[in-house]
Amino acid sequence: MNKAIEIALIGDVHRQFDQHDITQFNQSDYDLLLFTGDLANYRHREGIAVARQMAELQTPALIIPGNHDTLTAPQLLAEIKQWPRLRRWLAWGQPFRLRQWQRALGQVQVGGYSAHPVPGAEDVAVLVGRQFAMGGSVLHCQPQLQRQFGIGTMAESAARLCQLVEQTSQQKLIFLAHNGPTGLGSRPDSIWGNDFQAGGGDFGDSDLRETIAFAQAQGKTVLAVVAGHMHQHVKTGGQRTWHLVQDGIHYINAARVPRIFGENGRTHHHHIRLTIDDNSVTVREQLCQGNDF
Repeated sequence: MNKAIEIALIGDVHRQFDQHDITQFNQSDYDLLLFTGDLANYRHREGIAVARQMAELQTPALIIPGNHDTLTAPQLLAEIKQWPRLRRWLAWGQPFRLRQWQRALGQVQVGGYSAHPVPGAEDVAVLVGRQFAMGGSVLHCQPQLQRQFGIGTMAESAARLCQLVEQTSQQKLIFLAHNGPTGLGSRPDSIWGNDFQAGGGDFGDSDLRETIAFAQAQGKTVLAVVAGHMHQHVKTGGQRTWHLVQDGIHYINAARVPRIFGENGRTHHHHIRLTIDDNSVTVREQLCQGNDF
């Protein structure tokens, strides 16, 4: 690696993305932008509007669709409640909405069960996990995953991701997911802990955890795992852990929601800077305005 690689990590957007972000990221020194998804709140047209703004980005960018992307509000409810017949019926329009969403994003790449070389780093790749993940190790949006990828079970998802690891020539990996892996804590304020049910619980994804372990067993170096979904503000109060290092891997929850917020009379735009210099990884939270990049 001839120079340090700079990557911006943008957590769940939820409509919080504007022309200031476009200008700043286009003028920045970033080699790559990684988005954890959830452009919309509960309306598909909200996500389309944000996607059209993001299409103005000139810096290479990669996004994984979250559970608020291309789902209608009734479909999202059916997925949360795990109502089988209603899930299937409400998913009929999702392929069209996904194509519409992808077109609106322009040159921003949409990932899912896919590998993407990092610009300027021949030995580093971003592996993008399961789309529309909602946590709890449940295979949400199964009708869409079946149509698009042939994935019908969590075991099939893990197998596809492990196959992706095998097929990727790069030895250094960054995982991009919407929700993080299991195994990182079960407290409400754990990095992907359950903060909306009594007693907490580990709300990570088992297929992602299995894939990370498989990559390590194959001799790959997992530099970082980047995800969102579980917002940094804990519903029971306080802030969840957003960054931890375990077995040499940096786990990063970038979902500071809202990512644009006012404080002390100033407006801040949140993202995280990931710097890779050979095998050295540095993670820094960024609260930017004006020319703070």
